[in-house]
Amino acid sequence: MAKKLISILTVLVCLCMVFVGCGTDKTPSDNNSLSSDNTGTKPTVSDTSSDLQSSEPAILPESKPESSTPVNTSSVTSTVKPQLTNVTVGPYEIYDALNSRGLSTTKSGFGFGVAKNGQPHSMSVNNQKRFDSMQNIEALALDTKSTDKRMYLTFDCGYEYKNLTANILDTLKEKQVKAAFFLTGDYVKKNHTLVKRMIDEGHIVGNHSWGHKSFPTISREKMAKEIWQLEDYLKTNFNYSSQYFRFPSGEHSECALELVSSMGYKSIFWSSAYADWDTSKQPTKESAVNTVTSRYHSGAVILLHAVSQANADGLADMIDIAHQQGYVFKTLDEYYQ
Repeated sequence: MAKKLISILTVLVCLCMVFVGCGTDKTPSDNNSLSSDNTGTKPTVSDTSSDLQSSEPAILPESKPESSTPVNTSSVTSTVKPQLTNVTVGPYEIYDALNSRGLSTTKSGFGFGVAKNGQPHSMSVNNQKRFDSMQNIEALALDTKSTDKRMYLTFDCGYEYKNLTANILDTLKEKQVKAAFFLTGDYVKKNHTLVKRMIDEGHIVGNHSWGHKSFPTISREKMAKEIWQLEDYLKTNFNYSSQYFRFPSGEHSECALELVSSMGYKSIFWSSAYADWDTSKQPTKESAVNTVTSRYHSGAVILLHAVSQANADGLADMIDIAHQQGYVFKTLDEYYQ
């Protein structure tokens, strides 16, 4: 009996100790067991999010900039006007010398097509339409405005050969026809007598540039210097000023055309020409006359080279046949008047 009583008391004591121990688990000091580094500090949400922010900044709102509106740099740039640089060449102020406006500098050659049956080739018609459509550019390839049967006779003179220009001037004087002669710097320096004769006999002296460079390949400032150097020489030595310019080899660009016009010059191209410039490959007189006269058409701007023996020999016949067909030769001044 006594042993049973002792056993019952022992069970009761154990139950009491378990009950008291369970109550002590709810004390604040036991929260320290949650700390990972035993410092007594429980990790917070901000600490955890900070770890995530370093690895995935694009996901969390905290990673976004204070201003969520992006800056549109393209719209800002487009409103900035290009800085235009002007330079002075002789008496001219060359506008936008660095071409900050971005005018096309693509080199264009000059095709004119072969006229037939008194009609200009469509290429010549389109050339003039192209020039007429350009703003602030004055250029002539074909007279599409006049209604009479007129033509314009022009010569290119890069150098003198066998005194052929004197023969050409003799023929023009005899036939009472005025022409335009486009001269380079080398020509005017070495042929004062011929240049003076052109002027005295009422012909137009045109500017063919000082050094016969391809204009689309040089800067606007250099273009201006090429033109001004020739003009200055004519003024100084012959008291003569020209308003007509012909691109060397006909090579031009939008930028070059605009530069020439901005200096007050009119660019003169052509609607009729043939391969007459090679002194070692000259056609016969008869062949030259047939080639040139078969391509006559109203409004034609005819280009001949003064170094051609065939041109010098056949010029009188070319003029006579033109008159027989009812054509009259006019000057560039008459066109622009």
